[in-house]
Amino acid sequence: MDLVPALDEPLKKVLGPATAKVMAEHLGLHTVGDLLHHYPRRYEERGQLTHLADLPMDEHVTVVAQVADARLHSFASAKAPRGKGQRLEVTITDGSGRLQLVFFGNGVHKPHKELLPGTRAMFAGKVSVFNRRLQLAHPAYELLKGDAEEAVDSWAGALIPLYPATAKLESWKIGKAVQTVLPSAQEAVDPLPDPLREGRGLVSLPEALLKIHRPHTKADIAAARDRLKWDEAFVLQVALARRRHADAQLPAVPRRPGPDGLLAAFDDRLPFTLTEGQRKVSEEIFADLATDHPMHRLLQGEVGSGKTLVALRAMLAVVDAGGQAAMLAPTEVLAQQHHRSVVEMMGELAEGGMLGGAEHATKVVLLTGSMGAAARRQALLDLATGEAGIVIGTHALIEDRVQFHDLGLVVVDEQHRFGVEQRDALRGKGKQPPHLLVMTATPIPRTVAMTVFGDLETSVLDQLPAGRSPIASHVVPAADKPHFLARTWERVREEVSQGHQAYVVCPRIGDEEDDPKAAKKKAPEDEADKRPPVAVLDVADQLAKGPLQGLTVEALHGRMHPDDKDAVMRRFAAGDTDVLVATTVIEVGVNVPNATAMVIMDADRFGVSQLHQLRGRVGRGSAPGLCLLVTEMPEASAARQRLNAVAATLDGFELSRIDLEQRREGDVLGQAQSGARTSLRVLAVIEDEEIIAEAREEAARVVAADPELIALPGLRTALDALLDEEREQYLEKG
Repeated sequence: MDLVPALDEPLKKVLGPATAKVMAEHLGLHTVGDLLHHYPRRYEERGQLTHLADLPMDEHVTVVAQVADARLHSFASAKAPRGKGQRLEVTITDGSGRLQLVFFGNGVHKPHKELLPGTRAMFAGKVSVFNRRLQLAHPAYELLKGDAEEAVDSWAGALIPLYPATAKLESWKIGKAVQTVLPSAQEAVDPLPDPLREGRGLVSLPEALLKIHRPHTKADIAAARDRLKWDEAFVLQVALARRRHADAQLPAVPRRPGPDGLLAAFDDRLPFTLTEGQRKVSEEIFADLATDHPMHRLLQGEVGSGKTLVALRAMLAVVDAGGQAAMLAPTEVLAQQHHRSVVEMMGELAEGGMLGGAEHATKVVLLTGSMGAAARRQALLDLATGEAGIVIGTHALIEDRVQFHDLGLVVVDEQHRFGVEQRDALRGKGKQPPHLLVMTATPIPRTVAMTVFGDLETSVLDQLPAGRSPIASHVVPAADKPHFLARTWERVREEVSQGHQAYVVCPRIGDEEDDPKAAKKKAPEDEADKRPPVAVLDVADQLAKGPLQGLTVEALHGRMHPDDKDAVMRRFAAGDTDVLVATTVIEVGVNVPNATAMVIMDADRFGVSQLHQLRGRVGRGSAPGLCLLVTEMPEASAARQRLNAVAATLDGFELSRIDLEQRREGDVLGQAQSGARTSLRVLAVIEDEEIIAEAREEAARVVAADPELIALPGLRTALDALLDEEREQYLEKG
């Protein structure tokens, strides 16, 4: 009797080293268990048996017939100019009619040997027409030996699993490998507690694995997927619930602001009242800061909803309570922008230790990698002595030389751009773990927040402050209607003539280093002339000499010297520059209320959330905003539909759902947030919102009752499989 391989058995022992090597390198599959959890992407139906006389066009059919004759033809082609191309034509008959099968190229050798006249077989493929005759091109076939009526029925009615495959490993080879290890599914230990599984009418894990790989009916597939979705949702939520539970055990210094301190003084000098949303979110944050375990909170909000103000009030509360606060920004431009706006908002309250500083004032310092040595030395000294209550900077804040007097709060802006290791290094600089506030201006659907940021409590700012103006968005089809592009530049001139300013955003910088491949493949002159330029340096130059002649046009991009970038940004903020031509360095945090127009070149190259972010740079003052999305893409393309969706709504949460449906979820635990690699195989965070919400509640209950999962060894095993070393670290640091 053959032994059933264990789930942790290496595939090379079961399938041989060659197949195992390809599976490991191209699919990341190493063990029998990994392969069992490599689920089919979809299922092909071979269809019911069809008589050759009744073949429907363009449908997938299965026929049983006998080979009448087979002929191999050689022919000349572009790939085989010397007549070495080969085509095998096979005629089959079932008594009711005749049908031609055709095989080309390398695909002729096997059928040429097997499909001999008189051979009986089953054939499956899509019916097409060639030279006014019906044919099947490259059909799948199974030879029938003897009568084999039973084989005919089971083969024809089968749902054929199609697996995520690679060029090196076709789906059917993966299917054969799965068939080899499928008996091991019986060994799978169920991670779901029995009451949970039974209460929801879910099949057992071994049964789910058998049904997903070898379903007899569509109902089998549905039952398996329902069960496996619950596994993924529940195990992931248990991992996050245990993280939250562990965080709740860590000590932290409670930070309560004084009644007449820095925060009160700041609130008194605000020229406007806080929105209801800002007040509510601030209260949630202050309640967290007052506890003796570290706050872990995600603050998400619409573009322009006032997240920076809420974060600043949290930082002031911590300074009030004797601690220091650090704000991390992903780019120098953004760090400088935050520093400028924080100092402006605080006024004399940011002049601690200086003549003219207010009674409760503190010092607000900037720390970036490109600062001069003297300024940097002073900033480091102010942090170490506690003179500076607030520091704003880039990852330069994380270097070993940066020492804090008493770090109480870390605010991370645009979390998705920041490595977990970097966040962790900063958190390690407190005497005790500091409180953590993560901000994102990319609205995240509730289910994604429960998965990607499931170890954080979530606060949402979905209310725009009074005085924010509406933004009109339009798609400019430059290829179909070139005069629309000319009108775009006229609109920019009109905005400037009314005393406003404009952004033009480009996907590339435009020097040779920027895109060497593009430089080599330059289009012929006439073709290049037809297309509008899409690189910052080209666009700035052409606009200044052409449609925007006479206006002050400046360029801004990431490879400029930081001082030059800052100077350009300052001139634009001061109103000295009419039009700023930039890359996406202006995507987040840049606040120039007088800028009312934004033109995005080749807008189809940007993601939905990124376009929404960019659009949020205009309409920040009292005048309405205008966003023009320039594209060369045809009306029917998916890219154009995406732009139409952005133009149709200003609701970031709605757009984030559209974005997610297109990108998939990314690896919700690992650092690849792009969608290419995902630890979710059957769970879709948008469609399966209900399952995720229920799994979160169940997970919280299970972890509260048994944090170490002693009574649930199956769940522990599944958790260990999910949290390989890298992801375990990711959660530890999250």
